[in-house]
Amino acid sequence: MPVEGSEFAAALRQYAAGVVLMCVRDDIDDVGTTVTSAMSVSADPPLVAVALTTDGYPHEVLDSVGACALNVLAVQHEILASRFASAGRPGARHLLETVPWSRGEHSGGIVLDEAVTALDCRLAQLVPAGDHTLAVLEVVGVPVLEETRDPLLRLRGRWTDGQGRSFRRG
Repeated sequence: MPVEGSEFAAALRQYAAGVVLMCVRDDIDDVGTTVTSAMSVSADPPLVAVALTTDGYPHEVLDSVGACALNVLAVQHEILASRFASAGRPGARHLLETVPWSRGEHSGGIVLDEAVTALDCRLAQLVPAGDHTLAVLEVVGVPVLEETRDPLLRLRGRWTDGQGRSFRRG
């Protein structure tokens, strides 16, 4: 018997996931999206993967540009995570007007100065996976690495700090 979509989603909400802001710079604007499905793939070469909705604009832009920045969000970024998870959001630079950032040396993507860590990435491969695509990314730089910042997590439909404190639903 196949698993119902609602049961599948409820099951996956039971484990915590790190929250990543993926930013892609194209000729028109900066495109950003919140991702909670990011993972390490390989240490040699350094590869990570993120799952993107196949018919979404971030997927289209990443496929076209071939590079992005991944920002592991810190606890204080729960509002940013919600903003970038919303449909119909404006360009990334507009959403980050009050947040200090720079550009990834290779990707040109937005790198948050106050991220837990940031990865400058080149697209290595796109792998179809149901209604999503796994974007396998080669890490070509680590412009931010701050081991003292607490990461933002997603658990049971809420942003959390991993210490039992939940923030508003995002």
